[in-house]
Amino acid sequence: MPYPRAYWKSSLMSDVLVVGIIGGFGGMGRLFAGVFERAGHKVLISGRNTCPSNSDLAGVCDVVIVSVPIHETVKVIEEIAPLMNSDQILCDFTSVKLEPVKAMLKSEAKVIGLHPMFGPSVSGIKGQTIVATPVRCDRKSEEMLYQIFRNEGADVCIMTPEEHDRITGIVQGLVHFATLSVADTIRNSGISPEAILPVMSPVYRIEMGLIGRILGQDAALYGDILQMNPASETVIENFCKSAGKLKDIVKSKDRKLFESFFNENEKAFHDYIPQATKDTDTVIEALVK
Repeated sequence: MPYPRAYWKSSLMSDVLVVGIIGGFGGMGRLFAGVFERAGHKVLISGRNTCPSNSDLAGVCDVVIVSVPIHETVKVIEEIAPLMNSDQILCDFTSVKLEPVKAMLKSEAKVIGLHPMFGPSVSGIKGQTIVATPVRCDRKSEEMLYQIFRNEGADVCIMTPEEHDRITGIVQGLVHFATLSVADTIRNSGISPEAILPVMSPVYRIEMGLIGRILGQDAALYGDILQMNPASETVIENFCKSAGKLKDIVKSKDRKLFESFFNENEKAFHDYIPQATKDTDTVIEALVK
């Protein structure tokens, strides 16, 4: 073992956890290493070809969190799952949940899927949301873990893995697909972003900013989010149907058809519109200052 026995913990003797983050050298791993360390816990990290290894962490740590690219997550979980026991907690930081949770359940450990709904570039987790999908864990262990996040100002949203993937199919899959489609349409128009920006109002600068924000990040991450979420295909098909319907309405020049389409969606979003207006007004005010 690369660590002396002093790193081992008996839950009957100490409130200090040993938290292992596999993939801890990445941005998200480093962010949460700080979260656990500020809570007074010991943090061990592993990466590709490191000492300690992933297996070492599985043998030493009270909590093991897999924080690797989505397409590598199940493979890493399958590597460590046989090494873990019922006194440990096994988690992941993946943007999809069904398959990673299914893999974690093959261990004897307590299992809580986790999905930080933000990127590692944030300065901290205050005001951010972390989705938790507990599937095999006692309430005391769950609350202990959630409280670490809440103490730093994060919100913890609890749902099932199935609910998670359906909802993130919209929150991430649909939004990313639509945003990338807009980016590709602008590129194919032959008009550069630099030519568009001077005539944009703050509202449209926000939309353009989202395009730039996504394109400034890792293509592999967004590919995994779109291609590995089982809900993405249906959501994207529905998007294309809606886009096709709206395209036909625009081509028809029928004002009543357009108003009907618009008003049906206004009714669906009616309760959210005041909050949306308030939120975007705040962003607009910040932009124009």
